[in-house]
Amino acid sequence: MTPALEPLRRIAAYAVATDDDGRVLLVRASSRSGTPGVWSLPGGAVDHGEDPNHTVVRETAAETGLSVAVTGLRDVLADMRALPHRGVTIHTDRLIYSVSLRGGTLVDRVGHPTDLARWHTLEEAGRLKLRQFTADALGLGGASADLRPEPAPTFPSFYAYPGPDGLHRAQRFAAYAIATDPHDKTLLLTRIAPGYPGEGRWHLPGGGTDYGEQPGTALIRELVEETGQAGRLVELLGVASHRDAASLGPEGYPIDWHGVRAFYRVIVDDPTEVAVKDVGGSTSEARWVPVKQVADLPEDELTEVTAEALSKAGLI
Repeated sequence: MTPALEPLRRIAAYAVATDDDGRVLLVRASSRSGTPGVWSLPGGAVDHGEDPNHTVVRETAAETGLSVAVTGLRDVLADMRALPHRGVTIHTDRLIYSVSLRGGTLVDRVGHPTDLARWHTLEEAGRLKLRQFTADALGLGGASADLRPEPAPTFPSFYAYPGPDGLHRAQRFAAYAIATDPHDKTLLLTRIAPGYPGEGRWHLPGGGTDYGEQPGTALIRELVEETGQAGRLVELLGVASHRDAASLGPEGYPIDWHGVRAFYRVIVDDPTEVAVKDVGGSTSEARWVPVKQVADLPEDELTEVTAEALSKAGLI
């Protein structure tokens, strides 16, 4: 059991970089970190309003001295880590990207939270003490170097805090579904309820993940709550990042809102009549829409993430 710690949440982005010999780039945590001597993928926290693609390039350069370019999204993982020496426990949603090298020279960073950057074969990496998300991303087993809090602490699904300009800020990670029937003839859409940002627009089923919850698990839960449908996760399609600098919702005051949303391909094997079970929430309606009609929906009737996800899936 871990002591009562203040719960925090953050979103982070990491790079899987390999050289011509197939070695992977790892960085070592220094004595200034909570896990000294532990190795992980280069990367770090997504700043408010920052696109995670930019985060992974910026953080990799800062930690290793190398310039990289994002080539694809590999995975989205979530974990909790207790840091008793800081009095906190942190839930992190981690976006794992494949990158290619553009140049630069490896540097050591004395006095920083990470102090070494080195290339390792997967065999060598398997013998290192790794952060659990790094081992998972590389397909390596082994015991976690992280201290996990049990049970998960209570944390609000929505949390806004005063920013440096006096305007409240909120950064939220969510998971959404491109959900169809088994024959890909109909697509499941929801409509945003009055009083919420984007009210009246068509949206994808899904929503914010809970503290300690994996995005795939959260998505299947949200699908049932919003539409009454039982879905099967098929694949991760992408991640969208959008900022609304003065979003206005049921809170009644402007919020500098930054949403990072993973979207997945989901199949509903046994479609039924939709039923919005989360009455009074952000969803006012759910509907099965013929796939052939999806491309005819006006863009101004779709939320940003819905238009981006449908485009990625080749539906509009």
